[in-house]
Amino acid sequence: MEKLIIEGGHPLEGEIAVSGAKNSAVALIPAAVLASSPVTIENLPDISDVEILADLLEEAGAVTTAGEGELTVDPGEMFAMPLPNGKVKKLRASYYMMGAMLGRFKKAVIGLPGGCSLGPRPIDQHIKGFQALGAKVTNEQGAIYLQAEKLTGARIYLDVVSVGATINIMFAAVMAEGKTVIENAAKEPEIIDAATLLSNMGADIKGAGTNVIRIEGVEKLHGCRHAIIPDRIEAGSYMIFAGAAGGDVTIRPVIPLHLESLSSKLREAGLQVDTGDESVRVRRGGPLRPVDIKTLVYPGFATDLQQPITTLLTQAEGTSMITDTIYHARFKHTDELRRMGADIKVDGRSAMVNGPTVLQGARVRATDLRAGAALVAAGLTASGTTEITDIYHIDRGYAALEEKITSLGGVIRREPLTEEEAAEIENA
Repeated sequence: MEKLIIEGGHPLEGEIAVSGAKNSAVALIPAAVLASSPVTIENLPDISDVEILADLLEEAGAVTTAGEGELTVDPGEMFAMPLPNGKVKKLRASYYMMGAMLGRFKKAVIGLPGGCSLGPRPIDQHIKGFQALGAKVTNEQGAIYLQAEKLTGARIYLDVVSVGATINIMFAAVMAEGKTVIENAAKEPEIIDAATLLSNMGADIKGAGTNVIRIEGVEKLHGCRHAIIPDRIEAGSYMIFAGAAGGDVTIRPVIPLHLESLSSKLREAGLQVDTGDESVRVRRGGPLRPVDIKTLVYPGFATDLQQPITTLLTQAEGTSMITDTIYHARFKHTDELRRMGADIKVDGRSAMVNGPTVLQGARVRATDLRAGAALVAAGLTASGTTEITDIYHIDRGYAALEEKITSLGGVIRREPLTEEEAAEIENA
């Protein structure tokens, strides 16, 4: 077990490179299951979720070869290996194995997914889509069993806009017989990335990025080479880090359109945000103003950036209101921020942040991935030294975090926990 130690009070200056999108990577690696020949995915982030998914594919008979920032998956000898637990429990995105294995083998056994605890995140819309395509779905002893004699295209309306369900249904539908129409589909950039990979593999998909996706089933998909889009959540996190710590940071490569909802709120809060063709520059030259934020599905404000921006708003002069319409339990980070002196009150799906407050370094715990990012922002802002434990959450989504922050002038390092610290956390 390890911890991050951050010395606050150092403005961030310089330029960093953003990794490939974590939320694309965890979908595109399972997509390789659908091919009949090797698939190479480039611009992969060096994070633990990628390693876990590669291991899952190997358990099911794939041959994976890792290179610098890329992974080649040869799925030729794969079979419908049951994956009831183990590594499946370590990440939420393991559910993409359902759609991919169902699409190729017409059957799958996948354990219920793990990942961050953000309150109820049901997979009922995934199951609804699989059943509409002709699959029988049962839940037995904590695993989902999927079986179909054949998959047939259908019209599927998602009751809730869901990135995971949209992608999973796409996986199951690309080799189904006939046409599938997904209505009320998610429009996130990661949907377009997944559709682009599938199209490069030979799939017939139209409408990705809109609320109606049309898929004409094909008999077979082949291998290809595909580069993942830049990570808009990592880029947004560093934009917030720059605003919270102060300074002048340029982030590239990015797709500025993917960051527009965040950029608008940061400008409203008093930061200077300048965008280029593939870059964004954030500067803080004066006091911050309070803003109100409501998370929404894309292109609205991303729920994954709600927790980090909470830290920034502790430094604004006045009261900010943050409402998360996506995950109602995504405020566990506020308890840790209060340990550092933040004035935050949570009521249901909303948090009221009063500022500015002088944050003080403390020992805090990352309760999930983006809560970890919020605490990194707090550590960079705080007076004194902050220690963050349970950083395995952070490692799931941020590649080379310490190296990138250090290159900007931040003071951060990783150390192993002492036996006493580990025992204290274990018994907490």
